Amino acid sequence: MIRFISLAALLLLWQIGAWLSDPRRLPGPMAVFEKIYEEAVSGALFSNLAITLARVVAAFQNVSAAHLQDLAHDVACDVLMCGDDAEAKGEVAQLVEAIPGMRAVDAGPLANAVASEALTPVLLYINRRYKVAGAGIRITGLE
Repeated sequence: MIRFISLAALLLLWQIGAWLSDPRRLPGPMAVFEKIYEEAVSGALFSNLAITLARVVAAFQNVSAAHLQDLAHDVACDVLMCGDDAEAKGEVAQLVEAIPGMRAVDAGPLANAVASEALTPVLLYINRRYKVAGAGIRITGLE
């Protein structure tokens, strides 16, 4: 019952926000559901999702924003890449290797991104605990 109430409240707040704003920026729930239904019936929704999700690579979750904002210095950090498309991972690896001090590490399929992303709160804690602005990770034994 609580889930139904939460969903109803979310939809109500969404609709109120849509009424108060420009519908091109925030369409209401019915407009969105109609569009989803229209694209699902035509098959476009599923083909676009399949094409989009097939080329997803999770990377850079464990690299400090401070490092990415100032690429003039060596970052000395590994970037774990998780994805199901080898070609897409290769493209991301080229981006990673173009940043001084960074190294791309293939961390397996996209399903592994959950574990990689789970390291982020640990790195944030280390930043606070040791008063550093960019703790990162380095995988040893790959040289």
